[in-house]
Amino acid sequence: MPVELLIGTFFILIAIGVPIAFALGGASLLYLGIFRPELTSIVPMRIWSGTNSFLMIALPLFILAGELMNRGGVTKRIVDFCGYVVRPIKGGLGEVNVIASMIFGGISGSSVADTSAIGSVLIPQMIEKGYPKQAAVGITVASSTMGMIIPPSVPMLLYAMISGESVGALFLAGAIPGLLIGVSQIILVYIISKKNHYHPKYLKFDKKHFGHTMRDGSLAILMPVLIVLSISFGVATPTEVAGIAVLYAILLGFLLYRELKAKDLLQVVKRAFLSSSSIMIIIGFSMIFSWILVIEKVPQLIANFFLGLDIHRFWILLILDIIILIVGTFIDVTPALLLIVPILMPVMEGIGINGLQFGAIMIVGIAVGLVTPPVGMCLNAASKISKMEITEIFRGALPYLTCNLLILLLVTFIPALSLWLPGLVFK
Repeated sequence: MPVELLIGTFFILIAIGVPIAFALGGASLLYLGIFRPELTSIVPMRIWSGTNSFLMIALPLFILAGELMNRGGVTKRIVDFCGYVVRPIKGGLGEVNVIASMIFGGISGSSVADTSAIGSVLIPQMIEKGYPKQAAVGITVASSTMGMIIPPSVPMLLYAMISGESVGALFLAGAIPGLLIGVSQIILVYIISKKNHYHPKYLKFDKKHFGHTMRDGSLAILMPVLIVLSISFGVATPTEVAGIAVLYAILLGFLLYRELKAKDLLQVVKRAFLSSSSIMIIIGFSMIFSWILVIEKVPQLIANFFLGLDIHRFWILLILDIIILIVGTFIDVTPALLLIVPILMPVMEGIGINGLQFGAIMIVGIAVGLVTPPVGMCLNAASKISKMEITEIFRGALPYLTCNLLILLLVTFIPALSLWLPGLVFK
């Protein structure tokens, strides 16, 4: 009865439109008020302890770095750079879109930021060059899922906080799955674009423009490389690297590209502050919710249930993948991680799944939820840009999401995809 009341209240509040942070807090307070009133005084301490983490300082700094890079003209230069990358294979703007998402995701660590930045630049261009609007927006949202998989990754920071795994190792664990999603999407976009004659004719090569574009683009893509290497090899902590990323973004925007103005800083900081604070509020209230689940021994009960099933490990992993996809469809990334990881981690440990591999499975699986109705944040961001219904955008993205699902299965059943690179570096 106590657990049923807790979970039932949470889903009822979500169904009537209560913000997820307050749904978590409201369900938790109702449980405590009825069943454990003596523990109510501990609630403020639990909320504070959930957000009072040195690692969590990196979260708003990475978000701020992404905002600065977007406002400072980096997005346009990444797109121009990717245009020359796909030129030898006679690629069009569809392929440029996927590669740009891979690079920008490695800068911002956020899929929603990826959708907003790349979409606002490329969707109008793709439509102008002959791509159907649904295809242009669909490619944009599907490719943006890599933003939270390719390092650096804001959700990876959250997973590290929950699980205690190394941030550097997690970043490396997501690198190969993220790149595989990107490569498979590029191949699929190329096939579909060639079949529908979306590829442009070759333009005359401009040596001067090429040199300028490659220089500016290289400086932009250098940022994620420095972030990952610095964290992985212990040169700096994630929080210190996030601060360096902010400084690097300011230097690029102000001194080199000269598109970031002093008057823009207040708006950029405001956007980063609002994004970060909303995540922090969810983290705080989810800590109470998760704490209650631990009190009621829910993780152990679920672990015992799955481990007690007389079925092969293959089917348990497949069921867990389906659970992750379903939860990601109805709950946003941050609360999904905070709710699922503590519950499913004992199950994964019981069947011999490494914490790094579980992190890669979680992030790849939850990323799909960003592009599935009704909650999909990338769908909503793309809808604002394109003025299309989210169901129509989802239909356009669906062919490319098959790449994500394929890689999810590979990461689930082939441990080396997520463990080889961290094992190589952290010997």
